[in-house]
Amino acid sequence: MDQNPRPKSLIDSVGEEIIRIVTPVSICMLLVVILVTVLSDYSESLSSSMTTVATVAYTEDSSDSTWDKLKGALLNSLVFVAVVTVVTFILVLLFYLRCTKFLKYYMGFSSFLVLGFMGGEIVLFLIQDFNVPIDCITFALVLFNFTVVGVSAVFLSKMPIFLTQAYLVVIGVLVAYWFTLLPEWTTWVLLVAMALYDLAAVLLPGGPLRLLVELAISRDEDIPALVYEARPVIHNDLVPGGGVVQRRVWRERNNVGSEGNGNANSGTNTSDLNVGTFLGIGSGQSETNLVDAGEGLVSGEDSQLTAPLIERRITIHMHLQEDTASAENLALEGIGLASSGAIKLGLGDFIFYSVLVGRAAMYDFMTVYACYLAIVAGLGITLVLLAFYQKALPALPVSVMLGVLFYLLTRLLLETFVVQCSVHLLLF
Repeated sequence: MDQNPRPKSLIDSVGEEIIRIVTPVSICMLLVVILVTVLSDYSESLSSSMTTVATVAYTEDSSDSTWDKLKGALLNSLVFVAVVTVVTFILVLLFYLRCTKFLKYYMGFSSFLVLGFMGGEIVLFLIQDFNVPIDCITFALVLFNFTVVGVSAVFLSKMPIFLTQAYLVVIGVLVAYWFTLLPEWTTWVLLVAMALYDLAAVLLPGGPLRLLVELAISRDEDIPALVYEARPVIHNDLVPGGGVVQRRVWRERNNVGSEGNGNANSGTNTSDLNVGTFLGIGSGQSETNLVDAGEGLVSGEDSQLTAPLIERRITIHMHLQEDTASAENLALEGIGLASSGAIKLGLGDFIFYSVLVGRAAMYDFMTVYACYLAIVAGLGITLVLLAFYQKALPALPVSVMLGVLFYLLTRLLLETFVVQCSVHLLLF
């Protein structure tokens, strides 16, 4: 009996890849909701005394009118988006000037500050809230080691991928929690503004994120940014002829393109660069005519792989190093988006997803559940759109717009309906 049947539906073929990107997003949102709920007393005191770039133009007060709050929130969001745009263009300029080491050091220093100072302050709040007995020296040593390991895990390639993923989620949780301390009107308008900015920055010809991606592709370099990478899923699906489906794809480097034919004939591996498309910033248009899969090579017309939503497989001939007299047929299936080996999601998307549900948690858990479903649905829609269009698409607009819409509908309509039903003992 067939132990490994071939995928028969969309869920079977790409479900695990989607789950591997939805799971960390869900964990990040859950942790932010827990922090917001547990540290609600500290959040109120910090929110009133905190001044950031997002509140430099207007400080929201409970006595202000709704129109004043809206105008102030719009002004704050405009300032914040302008600052983000300028910083992103500076990042593109530095990357264009090949200041890659400087960018890595800067991001490492930023991660150190986030884990050490922002994380340390949140841990202090938790220690005070739960009355955990610990001395200052022990706390400082543990925090320093935690921070150093985190920076190393994020920026050193030799660290385990699970540790890197865990620290990226932690960084997203810490930054998202501090964003939830912004005033209510500023937070919601800022979310919408960042979704619109993400849309323009990725899709417009002169958008900073689009320029950054195109520059990275032309140089065949990694984008200098904090990006969560979901490792590809490997299935040993049976194919006609006794082949095995290997769901790993590497992109060939541009600087060895001229040697592609010779390497293909010799059966040697020329690249082990595992790449994928970003949901927030990414591209699926950088595949070359030579794809390295495990120990097998496919070139020419057969290297045009399809998106994961299309049921298409390519059988290739494997050259085994241990037994050159025997050969096996492999079916190579593109995974992720645009035939990449992994799905990648910018850490900024983690942060703003979590800010949305964290702000919803300050009102009611019913809105948290509605916003979570909306974000996951929007992420799924974005994945489908990426698979069909096979071009860089932002991950924020669909999820944030759905999340804000579901929050308003739940708070204004659904909650009123449920409360009235409960008061009158009605079941539905």
